[in-house]
Amino acid sequence: MSRATSDFKVEAIEYESGLSDLRAVREAVFVQEQGVPLELEWDALDPASHHVIARNSAGTPIGTARLTPERHIGRMAVLSPWRGRGVGDAMLRTLLARAVELGWDKISLHAQVHAIPFYARHGFLPVGPRFDEAGIDHQMMALHPGATNPVGDRAGAIAATLGVIASARRLLLIYSPELDTGVLDAPEIITALRGFAIDKGEIRILLHDAAAPQRHQSPLIALHQRLPSTIAFRAVEEPFDRSYASAYTCNDGGGYYFRPIASRMEGDTRLDDRSRARHLLNLFSPVWERARPCSEYRALGI
Repeated sequence: MSRATSDFKVEAIEYESGLSDLRAVREAVFVQEQGVPLELEWDALDPASHHVIARNSAGTPIGTARLTPERHIGRMAVLSPWRGRGVGDAMLRTLLARAVELGWDKISLHAQVHAIPFYARHGFLPVGPRFDEAGIDHQMMALHPGATNPVGDRAGAIAATLGVIASARRLLLIYSPELDTGVLDAPEIITALRGFAIDKGEIRILLHDAAAPQRHQSPLIALHQRLPSTIAFRAVEEPFDRSYASAYTCNDGGGYYFRPIASRMEGDTRLDDRSRARHLLNLFSPVWERARPCSEYRALGI
């Protein structure tokens, strides 16, 4: 079990033989940087857990994480100079692959609040309220690998949307009758959409009520004005099309978040269901062709 890039490599490591390498990362990040007491950093689960280590091209440890017998991912740590370079993503993918090999149908983790978007990009959804762990705010998150994951509230809706955006290749489709406030205007969503539109591909947004984004002063309109070649709005006008009661976000990479009732957050999501995502893409396309371009957004000064 290993994953490699030109800059680093992720591989499984035995706890006893690799303890010094694990300590080099975990104590630097958790104990020295974040102030976690040393006696809380190491526990009885460590010897029984599956561990992975990331090493740079010289073989120096730069990241680590573990998968416990309780089906819980934790102790995800990357040395500061290597953050934002895909090390955490590679370690998480490796642990998820191991969980699938073991036949586990649910994986959980305790995410530091600032890291919620990172785990959401891999399909994890928030569960329950936030809590304190070792003096740091955390959020429990869970994922059913290879299955649909239920979404029940705004926090889940934001996480699900982040996952669909992150797993898109070149095309992201959003069908939202009134451009959901509280979700599609969330700062983390706007940041993710901006990044996708600049670096990866095209965003198409279908509405029923073209005036809704103006009433809510949606930041998506301003983003569209800055990136009109990659973000497009259209308004549904055909009575038959307007009778559609659901809402969804889907992509060309197999990801979707579907809500049976557009005015509610409850629904389901999955990032690797090509059949369901393709169905939604095919549902979207003819409606898009019949819809009216929202040319009025170009002249707004919001």
